[in-house]
Amino acid sequence: MSIVGPIISIEDDADDQFLIKSVIEELDIPNELLFFNNGVEALLYLETTREQPFLIICDINMPVMNGLELRERIDKNEYLRKKSIPFVFLSTADNPLVIETAYESTIQGFFKKENSFDDLKNRIRVIYDYWAYCLHPNQYI
Repeated sequence: MSIVGPIISIEDDADDQFLIKSVIEELDIPNELLFFNNGVEALLYLETTREQPFLIICDINMPVMNGLELRERIDKNEYLRKKSIPFVFLSTADNPLVIETAYESTIQGFFKKENSFDDLKNRIRVIYDYWAYCLHPNQYI
């Protein structure tokens, strides 16, 4: 994790992408925000970039490769595991079985997408602030 690295958002819904982008801008979060529509696109980027992303915010339900499958692939990839990129789910999927399955991997959080802009803004603020202050083995890269 690098405090100045990009925030990776894996989200297939254009409206949700717009809301997340608007929240990040309104909160004056300085990190570049990169969107990927599915896990395959994100995995290709993560496997090839030399950048040290600050944070991954991932939806669960997406075409091609869903969030759970993406997290499993990251966990099995030594290069990506060593990057230790904080990974949180932000999803409407709040089924207890899905949440339990998500936590069986090495995620660092599971958050429900909020219905109002202000609630989503508060949720993303908490996520960002936590990781901005958290000490991390790769924070100086």
